[in-house]
Amino acid sequence: MPVATPDTDTDTETAAADGLNLALEPLYHVVLLNDDDHSYGYVVYMLKELFAYPESKGFDLAYEVDKHGRTVVWTGTHEEAKLKQDQIHAYGPDPTIARCAGSMTAVLEPAE
Repeated sequence: MPVATPDTDTDTETAAADGLNLALEPLYHVVLLNDDDHSYGYVVYMLKELFAYPESKGFDLAYEVDKHGRTVVWTGTHEEAKLKQDQIHAYGPDPTIARCAGSMTAVLEPAE
């Protein structure tokens, strides 16, 4: 009795029809950069609003960006990461710090 082998073209077509993408897209990190113009409260609230992170995770990330100068806040496809970066850049200034002129900065880096 012959051994059945998968028909790659058929499997790919079926997966595509089911909304699956067998070719994995490269992933990117959204890296939040530290500055002295945003408070812990701002970072915690921003991460809660944009990423639905609980306050405890937001505080941990705020501490990490303060301590190390940067922290990964999101990882996803380039399109998703770019959207998250744009949301961070559009979030606006910290209302509790008078000298704060705008949003925090985030950069995209390939996830390896």
